[in-house]
Amino acid sequence: MEAVLERRADPPQQVVVDTGNEGQRIDNFLMTRLKGVPRSRIYRTVRTGEVRVNGGRIRPDYRLRQGDVVRIPPLRVAQSPPAARPGARALREIGEAVLYEDRSLLVLAKPSGLAVHGGSGLSHGVIELLRALRPEAPFLELVHRLDRDTSGCLMVAKRRPALRTLHQALREGRVEKTYLALVRGDWRAARGVAMPLQRNVLRSGERVVRPDEDGKGALTRFAPLARSPLATLVKAQPVTGRTHQIRVHAAHAGHPIAGDAKYGDAELNRNLRALGLRRLFLHAHGLRFPHPDGDATVEVVAPLPEDLRAVLAALGLEAP
Repeated sequence: MEAVLERRADPPQQVVVDTGNEGQRIDNFLMTRLKGVPRSRIYRTVRTGEVRVNGGRIRPDYRLRQGDVVRIPPLRVAQSPPAARPGARALREIGEAVLYEDRSLLVLAKPSGLAVHGGSGLSHGVIELLRALRPEAPFLELVHRLDRDTSGCLMVAKRRPALRTLHQALREGRVEKTYLALVRGDWRAARGVAMPLQRNVLRSGERVVRPDEDGKGALTRFAPLARSPLATLVKAQPVTGRTHQIRVHAAHAGHPIAGDAKYGDAELNRNLRALGLRRLFLHAHGLRFPHPDGDATVEVVAPLPEDLRAVLAALGLEAP
Protein backbone atom coordinates (compact mmCIF):
# COMPACT_ATOMS: atom_id res chain seq x y z
CA MET A 1 0.00 0.00 0.00
CA GLU A 2 1.30 3.44 -0.95
CA ALA A 3 2.28 5.62 2.00
CA VAL A 4 0.29 8.77 2.75
CA LEU A 5 1.99 11.97 1.68
CA GLU A 6 1.89 15.04 3.87
CA ARG A 7 2.91 18.59 3.01
CA ARG A 8 5.21 20.21 5.54
CA ALA A 9 5.10 23.86 6.56
CA ASP A 10 8.77 24.25 5.55
CA PRO A 11 9.58 26.45 2.54
CA PRO A 12 10.53 24.78 -0.76
CA GLN A 13 14.18 23.80 -1.23
CA GLN A 14 16.24 25.66 -3.81
CA VAL A 15 18.97 23.25 -4.95
CA VAL A 16 21.78 24.30 -7.28
CA VAL A 17 22.91 21.49 -9.60
CA ASP A 18 26.61 20.69 -9.42
CA THR A 19 28.82 18.68 -11.78
CA GLY A 20 27.99 15.47 -9.92
CA ASN A 21 24.33 15.67 -11.00
CA GLU A 22 24.78 17.25 -14.42
CA GLY A 23 23.04 15.22 -17.11
CA GLN A 24 20.75 13.40 -14.67
CA ARG A 25 17.03 13.27 -15.43
CA ILE A 26 14.96 15.46 -13.13
CA ASP A 27 12.73 12.54 -12.07
CA ASN A 28 15.72 10.46 -10.95
CA PHE A 29 17.23 13.50 -9.22
CA LEU A 30 14.01 14.01 -7.27
CA MET A 31 13.85 10.34 -6.29
CA THR A 32 17.15 10.77 -4.43
CA ARG A 33 15.95 14.00 -2.76
CA LEU A 34 12.43 12.92 -1.85
CA LYS A 35 13.16 9.58 -0.21
CA GLY A 36 10.10 7.36 0.08
CA VAL A 37 7.89 9.49 -2.19
CA PRO A 38 6.34 7.22 -4.87
CA ARG A 39 7.53 7.83 -8.43
CA SER A 40 3.93 8.41 -9.52
CA ARG A 41 3.66 11.28 -7.01
CA ILE A 42 6.95 12.75 -8.23
CA TYR A 43 5.71 12.72 -11.83
CA ARG A 44 2.49 14.42 -10.75
CA THR A 45 4.48 17.05 -8.82
CA VAL A 46 6.51 17.80 -11.96
CA ARG A 47 3.46 17.88 -14.25
CA THR A 48 1.57 20.30 -11.98
CA GLY A 49 4.51 22.71 -11.86
CA GLU A 50 5.29 22.28 -8.16
CA VAL A 51 8.81 21.39 -9.21
CA ARG A 52 10.50 24.10 -11.27
CA VAL A 53 13.93 24.55 -12.83
CA ASN A 54 15.23 28.12 -13.11
CA GLY A 55 11.70 29.31 -12.37
CA GLY A 56 10.04 27.43 -15.21
CA ARG A 57 8.09 24.23 -15.71
CA ILE A 58 9.90 21.18 -17.06
CA ARG A 59 9.10 17.64 -18.21
CA PRO A 60 9.96 14.53 -16.14
CA ASP A 61 12.66 13.62 -18.70
CA TYR A 62 14.41 17.02 -18.49
CA ARG A 63 18.17 16.57 -18.04
CA LEU A 64 19.83 18.82 -15.51
CA ARG A 65 22.62 21.23 -16.39
CA GLN A 66 25.31 22.53 -14.08
CA GLY A 67 24.08 25.67 -12.36
CA ASP A 68 20.35 24.88 -12.74
CA VAL A 69 18.31 25.94 -9.72
CA VAL A 70 15.72 23.30 -8.83
CA ARG A 71 12.71 24.20 -6.70
CA ILE A 72 11.64 21.13 -4.67
CA PRO A 73 8.33 21.30 -2.77
CA PRO A 74 8.32 20.32 0.92
CA LEU A 75 6.87 16.82 0.82
CA ARG A 76 7.42 14.06 3.31
CA VAL A 77 6.08 10.54 3.69
CA ALA A 78 3.97 9.68 6.71
CA GLN A 79 5.25 6.83 8.83
CA SER A 80 4.42 3.44 7.30
CA PRO A 81 5.61 -0.12 7.77
CA PRO A 82 8.98 -0.79 6.13
CA ALA A 83 8.91 -2.57 2.79
CA ALA A 84 9.44 -6.29 2.94
CA ARG A 85 12.92 -7.46 2.04
CA PRO A 86 13.06 -9.23 -1.34
CA GLY A 87 12.96 -13.01 -1.17
CA ALA A 88 16.11 -15.09 -1.43
CA ARG A 89 14.98 -16.57 -4.76
CA ALA A 90 14.49 -13.16 -6.37
CA LEU A 91 17.89 -11.99 -5.12
CA ARG A 92 19.57 -15.15 -6.38
CA GLU A 93 17.95 -14.83 -9.83
CA ILE A 94 19.02 -11.22 -10.26
CA GLY A 95 22.55 -12.08 -9.15
CA GLU A 96 22.73 -14.90 -11.69
CA ALA A 97 21.39 -12.63 -14.46
CA VAL A 98 24.59 -10.52 -14.68
CA LEU A 99 26.14 -10.91 -18.14
CA TYR A 100 28.99 -8.39 -17.90
CA GLU A 101 30.52 -6.38 -15.08
CA ASP A 102 33.51 -4.15 -14.37
CA ARG A 103 34.23 -1.32 -11.94
CA SER A 104 31.98 1.19 -13.74
CA LEU A 105 28.94 -0.72 -14.97
CA LEU A 106 27.16 -4.01 -15.30
CA VAL A 107 24.78 -5.48 -17.86
CA LEU A 108 22.22 -8.07 -16.84
CA ALA A 109 19.58 -10.16 -18.61
CA LYS A 110 16.34 -8.76 -17.20
CA PRO A 111 13.60 -11.39 -16.94
CA SER A 112 10.25 -10.70 -18.55
CA GLY A 113 7.61 -9.65 -16.00
CA LEU A 114 10.08 -7.80 -13.76
CA ALA A 115 9.89 -4.01 -13.80
CA VAL A 116 13.16 -2.08 -13.86
CA HIS A 117 12.14 -0.19 -10.70
CA GLY A 118 9.48 -0.44 -8.01
CA GLY A 119 6.35 1.71 -7.88
CA SER A 120 2.72 1.45 -8.99
CA GLY A 121 2.10 -1.24 -6.40
CA LEU A 122 5.43 -3.02 -6.92
CA SER A 123 7.80 -3.18 -3.96
CA HIS A 124 10.84 -4.27 -5.90
CA GLY A 125 12.16 -3.86 -9.42
CA VAL A 126 15.56 -4.69 -10.88
CA ILE A 127 17.33 -1.74 -9.28
CA GLU A 128 15.85 -2.37 -5.82
CA LEU A 129 16.83 -6.04 -6.04
CA LEU A 130 20.39 -5.13 -7.01
CA ARG A 131 20.69 -2.65 -4.16
CA ALA A 132 19.37 -5.23 -1.70
CA LEU A 133 21.77 -7.83 -3.07
CA ARG A 134 24.72 -5.43 -2.81
CA PRO A 135 24.11 -3.19 0.21
CA GLU A 136 27.79 -2.18 0.24
CA ALA A 137 27.61 -0.69 -3.28
CA PRO A 138 27.77 3.12 -2.99
CA PHE A 139 26.09 3.78 -6.35
CA LEU A 140 23.75 1.74 -8.57
CA GLU A 141 21.58 3.52 -11.12
CA LEU A 142 19.72 2.46 -14.26
CA VAL A 143 21.33 3.72 -17.47
CA HIS A 144 18.18 3.09 -19.52
CA ARG A 145 14.90 1.22 -19.18
CA LEU A 146 13.06 -1.76 -20.59
CA ASP A 147 9.31 -2.33 -20.51
CA ARG A 148 8.24 -4.71 -17.77
CA ASP A 149 7.31 -7.48 -20.25
CA THR A 150 10.49 -7.09 -22.33
CA SER A 151 13.42 -9.35 -21.46
CA GLY A 152 17.11 -8.91 -22.15
CA CYS A 153 20.09 -6.58 -21.85
CA LEU A 154 19.80 -3.82 -19.26
CA MET A 155 22.68 -1.51 -18.27
CA VAL A 156 23.29 -0.34 -14.70
CA ALA A 157 25.97 2.23 -13.80
CA LYS A 158 28.11 1.68 -10.71
CA ARG A 159 29.68 5.17 -10.74
CA ARG A 160 28.06 8.55 -11.45
CA PRO A 161 30.70 9.60 -14.04
CA ALA A 162 29.95 6.38 -15.94
CA LEU A 163 26.22 7.15 -15.80
CA ARG A 164 26.77 10.63 -17.26
CA THR A 165 29.04 9.31 -20.02
CA LEU A 166 26.65 6.52 -20.98
CA HIS A 167 23.70 8.92 -21.01
CA GLN A 168 25.65 11.15 -23.37
CA ALA A 169 26.45 8.15 -25.60
CA LEU A 170 22.74 7.30 -25.69
CA ARG A 171 21.79 10.86 -26.65
CA GLU A 172 24.41 10.88 -29.41
CA GLY A 173 23.29 7.54 -30.84
CA ARG A 174 26.53 5.72 -29.99
CA VAL A 175 24.80 2.87 -28.16
CA GLU A 176 23.62 0.16 -30.57
CA LYS A 177 20.64 -1.86 -29.34
CA THR A 178 19.45 -5.01 -31.07
CA TYR A 179 16.13 -6.68 -30.26
CA LEU A 180 14.50 -9.90 -31.40
CA ALA A 181 10.74 -9.82 -31.94
CA LEU A 182 8.15 -12.22 -33.31
CA VAL A 183 5.63 -10.30 -35.42
CA ARG A 184 2.39 -11.08 -37.25
CA GLY A 185 2.52 -12.37 -40.80
CA ASP A 186 5.18 -12.97 -43.41
CA TRP A 187 7.57 -9.99 -43.27
CA ARG A 188 9.79 -10.47 -46.32
CA ALA A 189 12.15 -7.50 -46.66
CA ALA A 190 14.26 -5.30 -44.42
CA ARG A 191 12.86 -1.81 -43.96
CA GLY A 192 13.05 1.22 -41.75
CA VAL A 193 9.97 2.62 -40.06
CA ALA A 194 10.25 6.38 -39.58
CA MET A 195 7.18 7.69 -37.81
CA PRO A 196 6.99 10.39 -35.12
CA LEU A 197 5.45 9.20 -31.87
CA GLN A 198 3.35 11.00 -29.29
CA ARG A 199 3.14 9.75 -25.73
CA ASN A 200 -0.15 10.18 -23.90
CA VAL A 201 -1.08 9.39 -20.33
CA LEU A 202 -4.66 8.25 -19.83
CA ARG A 203 -6.70 9.28 -16.82
CA SER A 204 -6.01 5.84 -15.38
CA GLY A 205 -2.28 6.66 -15.46
CA GLU A 206 -1.57 4.16 -18.26
CA ARG A 207 0.95 5.30 -20.87
CA VAL A 208 -0.13 4.94 -24.50
CA VAL A 209 2.02 5.89 -27.50
CA ARG A 210 0.54 6.64 -30.91
CA PRO A 211 1.93 7.59 -34.33
CA ASP A 212 1.54 11.35 -34.67
CA GLU A 213 3.15 13.68 -37.20
CA ASP A 214 3.37 16.29 -34.45
CA GLY A 215 5.19 13.91 -32.09
CA LYS A 216 8.89 13.25 -31.57
CA GLY A 217 10.87 11.82 -34.47
CA ALA A 218 11.47 8.07 -34.22
CA LEU A 219 13.19 5.51 -36.46
CA THR A 220 13.41 1.72 -36.14
CA ARG A 221 15.15 -0.62 -38.58
CA PHE A 222 13.65 -4.08 -39.04
CA ALA A 223 15.12 -7.11 -40.81
CA PRO A 224 13.49 -10.57 -41.13
CA LEU A 225 15.49 -13.51 -39.75
CA ALA A 226 13.08 -16.46 -40.09
CA ARG A 227 9.60 -16.60 -41.60
CA SER A 228 6.46 -18.69 -41.43
CA PRO A 229 2.95 -17.95 -42.78
CA LEU A 230 1.74 -17.08 -39.28
CA ALA A 231 4.65 -15.05 -37.90
CA THR A 232 8.14 -13.75 -38.66
CA LEU A 233 11.13 -13.46 -36.36
CA VAL A 234 12.72 -10.05 -36.96
CA LYS A 235 15.75 -8.13 -35.77
CA ALA A 236 14.77 -4.65 -34.62
CA GLN A 237 17.28 -1.83 -34.11
CA PRO A 238 15.86 1.38 -32.64
CA VAL A 239 17.85 4.40 -33.86
CA THR A 240 15.96 6.65 -31.46
CA GLY A 241 14.76 5.71 -27.97
CA ARG A 242 11.09 6.61 -27.62
CA THR A 243 8.71 4.90 -25.21
CA HIS A 244 7.24 1.68 -26.71
CA GLN A 245 8.94 2.60 -30.00
CA ILE A 246 9.53 -0.89 -31.42
CA ARG A 247 6.06 -2.09 -30.45
CA VAL A 248 4.27 0.89 -32.00
CA HIS A 249 6.42 0.95 -35.16
CA ALA A 250 5.90 -2.78 -35.73
CA ALA A 251 2.13 -2.34 -35.39
CA HIS A 252 2.23 0.72 -37.69
CA ALA A 253 4.02 -1.40 -40.32
CA GLY A 254 1.18 -3.94 -40.17
CA HIS A 255 3.17 -6.51 -38.21
CA PRO A 256 2.32 -6.14 -34.48
CA ILE A 257 4.47 -8.02 -32.00
CA ALA A 258 3.20 -11.34 -30.73
CA GLY A 259 1.90 -11.29 -27.17
CA ASP A 260 1.45 -7.51 -27.12
CA ALA A 261 -1.78 -6.83 -25.24
CA LYS A 262 -1.63 -3.07 -25.81
CA TYR A 263 -0.66 -2.64 -29.48
CA GLY A 264 -0.96 -6.20 -30.76
CA ASP A 265 -3.38 -8.50 -32.55
CA ALA A 266 -5.79 -10.44 -30.31
CA GLU A 267 -6.26 -13.32 -32.77
CA LEU A 268 -2.50 -13.77 -33.24
CA ASN A 269 -2.02 -13.70 -29.47
CA ARG A 270 -4.67 -16.42 -29.00
CA ASN A 271 -3.11 -18.62 -31.70
CA LEU A 272 0.39 -18.30 -30.25
CA ARG A 273 -0.82 -18.79 -26.70
CA ALA A 274 -1.93 -22.24 -27.83
CA LEU A 275 1.72 -22.78 -28.83
CA GLY A 276 2.99 -21.74 -25.42
CA LEU A 277 3.52 -17.98 -25.72
CA ARG A 278 2.61 -16.42 -22.37
CA ARG A 279 4.15 -12.96 -22.73
CA LEU A 280 5.37 -10.26 -25.10
CA PHE A 281 7.82 -11.71 -27.64
CA LEU A 282 10.31 -8.85 -27.48
CA HIS A 283 13.85 -9.49 -26.28
CA ALA A 284 16.74 -7.02 -25.93
CA HIS A 285 19.26 -9.34 -27.53
CA GLY A 286 22.41 -7.23 -27.71
CA LEU A 287 24.17 -4.03 -26.71
CA ARG A 288 27.24 -2.44 -28.29
CA PHE A 289 28.57 0.74 -26.67
CA PRO A 290 31.76 2.70 -25.97
CA HIS A 291 33.11 1.96 -22.52
CA PRO A 292 32.73 5.05 -20.30
CA ASP A 293 36.32 4.77 -19.02
CA GLY A 294 38.16 4.76 -22.34
CA ASP A 295 38.22 3.90 -26.04
CA ALA A 296 37.21 0.22 -25.77
CA THR A 297 33.93 -1.00 -27.25
CA VAL A 298 31.81 -3.38 -25.20
CA GLU A 299 29.50 -5.93 -26.81
CA VAL A 300 27.07 -7.97 -24.70
CA VAL A 301 24.53 -10.56 -25.85
CA ALA A 302 21.62 -11.95 -23.83
CA PRO A 303 20.62 -15.37 -25.19
CA LEU A 304 16.99 -15.79 -26.18
CA PRO A 305 15.12 -17.27 -23.17
CA GLU A 306 13.98 -20.89 -23.36
CA ASP A 307 10.26 -20.05 -23.33
CA LEU A 308 10.67 -17.96 -26.50
CA ARG A 309 12.88 -20.60 -28.12
CA ALA A 310 10.12 -23.13 -27.53
CA VAL A 311 7.58 -20.93 -29.34
CA LEU A 312 9.90 -20.61 -32.33
CA ALA A 313 10.40 -24.38 -32.39
CA ALA A 314 6.61 -24.88 -32.37
CA LEU A 315 6.43 -22.63 -35.46
CA GLY A 316 9.26 -24.51 -37.15
CA LEU A 317 11.56 -21.49 -36.93
CA GLU A 318 15.21 -21.63 -35.95
CA ALA A 319 16.31 -19.46 -33.02
CA PRO A 320 19.47 -17.34 -33.48
